[in-house]
Amino acid sequence: MISPRITARLTLAAGALSLGALALAGCTVEAQPARPVVVAPGPVEPAPPPPPQAETVPPPPSAAYVWQPGHWHWNGVRYVWVRGHYVVRQAGWQHWVHGRWALRGGAWVWVPAHWS
Repeated sequence: MISPRITARLTLAAGALSLGALALAGCTVEAQPARPVVVAPGPVEPAPPPPPQAETVPPPPSAAYVWQPGHWHWNGVRYVWVRGHYVVRQAGWQHWVHGRWALRGGAWVWVPAHWS
């Protein structure tokens, strides 16, 4: 038989663990990019992407955001449109460089957006 004292301690410990798990359930950690940012080329396609689609840019949620325009993404079979969206300004970075397709060595390469 377990003594009432041990039972009380086990109950207290289980309650503390439950509260701790509940408190951390909504926590998220957002990784921050290290400086300098090295931009690796994205998908490669021999045919150029279609012209960009027209987009209506909504007002920013706050001054802490910058607009990333929509772009064509090569999924390995065809180009698909990715809608534009706002990204959070990164502290210490001055200039947002939009992602773009670039012709390199006879193939179209996606150069991802980044801060510089």
